[in-house]
Amino acid sequence: MTHILLNDVCVDFPIYNTTGRSLKNYLMQAATGGLMGSNEKGHVVVKALQNICLDLKEGDRLGVTGHNGAGKSTLLRVISGVYEPTGGSFEVKGKVTSLIDLSLGMDSEATGIENIFLRGALLGFNRRRLSAKVKEIVDFAGLGNFIEMPFRTYSTGMQMRLAFSIATVEQPEILVMDEWLTVGDADFQEKAQQRLDEIIKKTSILVIATHSPALVRQVCNRMIMLERGALITA
Repeated sequence: MTHILLNDVCVDFPIYNTTGRSLKNYLMQAATGGLMGSNEKGHVVVKALQNICLDLKEGDRLGVTGHNGAGKSTLLRVISGVYEPTGGSFEVKGKVTSLIDLSLGMDSEATGIENIFLRGALLGFNRRRLSAKVKEIVDFAGLGNFIEMPFRTYSTGMQMRLAFSIATVEQPEILVMDEWLTVGDADFQEKAQQRLDEIIKKTSILVIATHSPALVRQVCNRMIMLERGALITA
């Protein structure tokens, strides 16, 4: 049974070589949208998330809204296991696929084939199962013989096509997205949209950060709003 439970989750980012009363702190606060404060050691921190409580169960489709710097991406990274909370507790039951930072973990000097396994390992895919899906990934990305070339020789569109094909080759139980994806040229976008629609239909829990109220109404059955790292509506 898939489940996401966050209880008073906090994430603080330390800011070094500055003091709590400096102009630099004020500018940092304005730039990040987070609140400035200090931790138990007296270090200046940006409070990216503050006492977030969430309980998501099978069938939930959660839209996370808020202005830039409100903490949306930080929350998604906590759910994805990228960030460890500095306070509170969280529990995630179920296989999570994150469509945040699609190219994270890709090596520019490695070939496309090698990057399939690098990115797959980062996503927690079983290597044996991934080996059986290499042809499917390559065919979906439409890279042909380029798959044996270094990743740095790919156009940005080719890089994104490969990254998307890897990330979506297995059906996740929990899908985490930062805005709706548009990948590659028009032909690939249509194919990618069809795959994404199918994945969302089958996924147990969806969490998507977005600025679009229309998307929330179309896709989600729950919504929260963040402001300076704090939950203001649920």
